[in-house]
Amino acid sequence: MHARFLPRAHRFAYRIFMLALDLDELDTLHRRLRLLSVNRANLFAFRETDHLPLGEPVHNPSSPAVCHLISDKPASLKARVLARLADDGIDPGPGARVELVTLPRMLGYLFNPVSFFFVRDAAGQPVAAIAEVTNTFREMKAYVLGPDTLSPDVRNTNIRGGALDGSAATFRLRTPKWFYVSPFSDVDVAFDFNLRAADDRLAIRIDDHEGTDRTLTSTLTGHARPLTDAALASCFFKYPLLTVRVIMLIHWHALRLFLKKIPWFPKAARAADQRDLRRPHRSIAAHAPDDAGAGAPAKHDHPPHLSNPATPRATS
Repeated sequence: MHARFLPRAHRFAYRIFMLALDLDELDTLHRRLRLLSVNRANLFAFRETDHLPLGEPVHNPSSPAVCHLISDKPASLKARVLARLADDGIDPGPGARVELVTLPRMLGYLFNPVSFFFVRDAAGQPVAAIAEVTNTFREMKAYVLGPDTLSPDVRNTNIRGGALDGSAATFRLRTPKWFYVSPFSDVDVAFDFNLRAADDRLAIRIDDHEGTDRTLTSTLTGHARPLTDAALASCFFKYPLLTVRVIMLIHWHALRLFLKKIPWFPKAARAADQRDLRRPHRSIAAHAPDDAGAGAPAKHDHPPHLSNPATPRATS
């Protein structure tokens, strides 16, 4: 569900499905499933190269600490996740597990607006999360939520009037976006991530804040079911060409926002304020400063980071 509040209201909700994959089990999926393949074509496919391209340079980094993986062979996706966490000083320890919640390729095509990595230590305790956001220019930016963002107890909170029973570990972080996600939102608003660690129920909310105003909310909720060929076949017919439909709906709602005369922002207008992303579009690729790690955008004050807020909110 997406709901825009300012400057004019606009709301939509659609049913989708996503995969929740333990990255330690990728090598066994192709032996267990006929309709899903890893790193090769199939009706459904998952490719490790679709996520966290750490071997590629960071465009306009906000700090000198830039993670690059150098190896005789391509690093596994799990290794890249752990390397990205290490870049932020986060070590989940030996035996860590990483679960990825993402859209698969369908008939070879993928557009994935956001994927979520949930990292647990060997005892199964949540340690960190990564929200990997991709825009329609195919640029990618990873937002890391470390152990200091964990809210250990979340009870009876809601988004759309429905209560969320019980408690769950939830990652909560408000951070500057500095990324061009939509032409109808400027790059210097704040993302407010609220990610409940995935178990049998997925509950995610991402809000946009412009100063003290919440301008947009996006929620993703669902219940887990076993990953089987029968389930995949059902999803193929229940959500036909889902990944194509996602990109088409993005442009359809962009047209509707344009017709509502919502102000829009050209991507190249604030090239220097689009930071810490990979695979930059040509409209900004030539605008990275010579000393990319020096200084930070100064048009507006940065919204503060929030860790363990007193009244955490969770998705329903």
